[in-house]
Amino acid sequence: MRFGVREICDVVFKARTDMQIGNKTFKKGQPVLYIDTAKTSTLEGAANTVYAQGGKGNPRLVAWEGERTVTFTVEDALISPISFAMLTGAGLASYSDADSENKINVHTTFDLPILANGEVHIDYATAIGGIGTGDDREHLVINSDTPMYGFVLDNTGAGVVPVGPITEASGIEAVDGVYTIAEGSELVITDPDGVLAQYVGKTVRLDCYVQKTGGATEMTIDAENFAGNYYVEASTLFRDQYTAQDMPAEIVLPNVKIQSNFTFSMANTGDPSTFTFTMDAFPDYTNFDKTHKVFAAIQIIGEENIAPTVVAAGGEVEDNA
Repeated sequence: MRFGVREICDVVFKARTDMQIGNKTFKKGQPVLYIDTAKTSTLEGAANTVYAQGGKGNPRLVAWEGERTVTFTVEDALISPISFAMLTGAGLASYSDADSENKINVHTTFDLPILANGEVHIDYATAIGGIGTGDDREHLVINSDTPMYGFVLDNTGAGVVPVGPITEASGIEAVDGVYTIAEGSELVITDPDGVLAQYVGKTVRLDCYVQKTGGATEMTIDAENFAGNYYVEASTLFRDQYTAQDMPAEIVLPNVKIQSNFTFSMANTGDPSTFTFTMDAFPDYTNFDKTHKVFAAIQIIGEENIAPTVVAAGGEVEDNA
């Protein structure tokens, strides 16, 4: 058979040993990540060649090849917290229990009018319009360690007059510096330096933190952890030249190490950022062949388009192609 290769791969990463990513534990052979939104996938092999050279003109006489490498690259259109952790080696923490002691403090800003006496009111509707989702967006953190700051905005929306630090508010009682704004209540912000009182009727941009105890995921990149090794199976289609039919094909890489390099390109024009998984393949056994180690195995599920001729009774030749 002869075939063409054009279709993208769907890729599954499986744990080679028992492993943990964030607060999730995966058993050996268990799928860790499926990529079915890839834009490109490339299997590339390379080898180093050295030559014996001599004689007039110093021609090449004999070649030796070695240092074979195989690299599998997948460019994904989308990313998830677990794929980000796999790509970068990042720590992954997911907080979904509203009663959890673990909390994430998320930066947010509010643009609000300055009322009489320099007061700024944050009500429930304003608070839940802040960053994130869930029922805990109304927990504002204001204390001496993380004070609230601000800027009085001019008519173009530029910050021109600094405000703060503001270390406490009124109208709602704080618990460990956290103000929980319920429906029907308001948090009253006043500037102890009296700056806000000079700009009544203007707009102030307040910079503070919202405390979340659920419905949040935090990914942390440190200097000690890197992307790991996985068993990879990539499913694609090869098109047969003779039948013009697509044949299933499977690329198996029994041991790949994901390179920890990554780039996020964020721009307000052009195509969105993609996320590239570059994997170095190492020789290892596939799940169903423990006789020798391979970089990769390519399985094509198709039949040859020619069959032996059969001589029927009477000497007539039947064509079984």
